[in-house]
Amino acid sequence: MLTSNMLPDFRVRQRDYLLEISRLLTQELDLEKLLARILRVSIEMLAGQAGLIALKQPEGWSVSAAHGIAPAFLSYLTPLLAEEEMVELDVRELNRMLKELTYTVSMGLLNGTGLPLAAHGQVIGVIFIFRNYPDMFTPNDRVLLQSFADQAAIAVFNAQLYGQVSLEKQRLDALLDSAADGILILDSNLNIERCNTAFEKLFGQTRAEIVNRNHTDIIKWKKEPQGKTLEESTADGWPLTPNATLYVEGDLQHPQLPHLPVGITYAPLLSEENKVRNIFVSVRDITHFRTADEIKATFISIVSHELRTPVALIKGYASTLRRDDAHWDKHTISDSLAVIEEEADRLSKMIDDLLDASRLQAGGLSLNQADVALSSLALRVTQRFAAQSPKHRLSVEFPENFPVILGDETRIEQVMSNLVSNALKYAPKGEIKISGTVHPEQVVICVSDEGSGIEAKDLPHIFDRFYRSTNAVKQTKGAGLGLYLARAIVEAHGGRIWADGGAATGARICFSLPR
Repeated sequence: MLTSNMLPDFRVRQRDYLLEISRLLTQELDLEKLLARILRVSIEMLAGQAGLIALKQPEGWSVSAAHGIAPAFLSYLTPLLAEEEMVELDVRELNRMLKELTYTVSMGLLNGTGLPLAAHGQVIGVIFIFRNYPDMFTPNDRVLLQSFADQAAIAVFNAQLYGQVSLEKQRLDALLDSAADGILILDSNLNIERCNTAFEKLFGQTRAEIVNRNHTDIIKWKKEPQGKTLEESTADGWPLTPNATLYVEGDLQHPQLPHLPVGITYAPLLSEENKVRNIFVSVRDITHFRTADEIKATFISIVSHELRTPVALIKGYASTLRRDDAHWDKHTISDSLAVIEEEADRLSKMIDDLLDASRLQAGGLSLNQADVALSSLALRVTQRFAAQSPKHRLSVEFPENFPVILGDETRIEQVMSNLVSNALKYAPKGEIKISGTVHPEQVVICVSDEGSGIEAKDLPHIFDRFYRSTNAVKQTKGAGLGLYLARAIVEAHGGRIWADGGAATGARICFSLPR
């Protein structure tokens, strides 16, 4: 049992304990390990049998470290401290409660000594040591003990602060890595401090190959971009205000690809002295936007050309027929009116296709479903086209008892008509056949011709909107919407469409529909 005059060697050990706690301030930032070491030192210094450290949390007091305490006592104490009314409990009240609880549970065999932990003017916790003798400390002893507690409190405060910083860093890392755009963080010298996973994938290099390099080593433009580069802007004094973002768009040099179309936004983080601390760089792949612009330009070019031709023919034949200085025989008039009617039909079909394409972009096609006899429908389509092209043989090949399906007959006829029309355009002569096969869950309809087939480079794109191969542009008229609409109609029915191509066998386009 200790007397009020502690032994000299015990005082020496106490000073050693203080030195150890001081070392903990700079050596240990893991809160769990730090609390365990502080508790061990406290038990030894106060000659105790067991102990705990309770920390004040936003939701109340909680036991953060314990040693030598029976699990049953700890399980009773933990929810007691966490009660809502304990949130405003001060250290004196906590010490009084723990002492009473200790004395009662041990039937008077144990006492308790509590050391409050206070750092930067706020109480953050308490060290409570269980021992079998009462507090008997001189004023000097108490000064020494409080010095120990103060050192321990600073160590705990620093570890908590480090934990919060680590948590914020983890949150920032998770936020950066969940972003779809590539993100870089630059320092004031434009060196890359951090990059996220999206930028690694976008740029094609690992984080280790990107971080610590200068911005100019990574962001290299294949040609002059739209807008001033970061280096040009900073040379001119950018940024002058905290919200002065910078946007640059162009083709980024890529380690694996020829180039990568990107749009880059730079946002500064300024110090209180209005100096640049960091620059946040957001890199977005704008390939799809570039493709959309190209499609739009292609659309304008194709449609303007395709509309101009029939309009010119209609105007030319109408003007000729209206001439007052000429008299036309019935055959000439009939032929001229036939051309006018044919070109008007072309215009009407093109307008319908454009409207359908517009409806698709706005939210899909509506279907009026009913029973459809595909074999009869195919026969009707071939009969209509047979009169238009005497150079071709149009045939239908369906097995007997071909199943009737549920679908929109007008739309399915539109698909067959588009496929037969394409075959007539691209196969100068030969047989064009519509065939059907039956499968357990679906039926398959194919339209085949004996032309030159579809080139391998065109196969992946023939169902794209406004896509026309080089040969198609040279040989035939059209806006590149027929197969695009055919795919949309088939997919709206729950089926799919595909193409086979080969120079020797001609082209074959098939689509499936559910039975």
